[in-house]
Amino acid sequence: MTEFTYKHRNDNGNTARLDNWGIDSEYGVLTDLLVGPIDNYTWQMGNAASRRSVRLGRQFDAAVAKRQYQEMLDAYKHAGVTTHLLPADENLPYQLYARDSSVMTPWGPIVTQMYSPWRRGEWVDVVKTYQKLDIPIYDIITAGSLEGGDFMVLEPGVILCGYSGERTSPQGFNQMKSWIEKEGWQVKGYEFDPYFLHIDVLVAALAEKLVAVCVDAVEPELVQWFKSRNFEIIDISYPQVMELGVNVVALGNDRVMLPSDNTELKEKCRAHGLDVIDPDISMITAGGGGVHCMCQPLARKPA
Repeated sequence: MTEFTYKHRNDNGNTARLDNWGIDSEYGVLTDLLVGPIDNYTWQMGNAASRRSVRLGRQFDAAVAKRQYQEMLDAYKHAGVTTHLLPADENLPYQLYARDSSVMTPWGPIVTQMYSPWRRGEWVDVVKTYQKLDIPIYDIITAGSLEGGDFMVLEPGVILCGYSGERTSPQGFNQMKSWIEKEGWQVKGYEFDPYFLHIDVLVAALAEKLVAVCVDAVEPELVQWFKSRNFEIIDISYPQVMELGVNVVALGNDRVMLPSDNTELKEKCRAHGLDVIDPDISMITAGGGGVHCMCQPLARKPA
């Protein structure tokens, strides 16, 4: 019998956790991952990074992007992660960035609502994929926009979610917040300028109580909030932010995946004793999204 449903969430909270799927942190051992397809990827001018790439004279090469994408998938396989690919839709050039169209919780995925017109159809294949994998959907955002690049299961009991009024709107944020708080979890909201697209351009969870943050680009209040929760902060410079230098996937067991161009964070991660896996995805990051943007964790084992 299938367990799939469009709404697993209990309106009054106390929703049952999923047995084989779900995450309760960004740093547990990653076992299963949803990845977007590279088939129809092209740079779109809806973010500062892609516009900067064009301004600097960079040119998109689909063959190079596909080769780099396969290098990333091979790296996940070598790390023991099972990847599940979304089916490709020729009308969705940014479907590659599977982080945004849904977010995973301990109680199942939340299907989000995308802000940009060329991304609004992404929910269809996401829902079909969860149905195929027999993963019950926690619920679906309907009140406004919410994108997964703004949503972070920071640690058990705590969600960090940014909102800029665009990719994630106050209405979408508040709808999600009301659901999660009924489960007894805390939701920390952080408002920032839409220039930065998503909060995962500014903040990354690396390991238990360890985050990378561009301190110069966030408000002091957010830095103090991390410190109040006893997080150690690795500070990343602003120029690296423009090259997606904080866009990282924690694999668990003190391992992280980051783009090979992220030299500053790579060195600082190694100095903190982390093992670094660093595929070259420069043709993809130039379009405004890194390894974190391309994946949605489906299951993590407790750290």
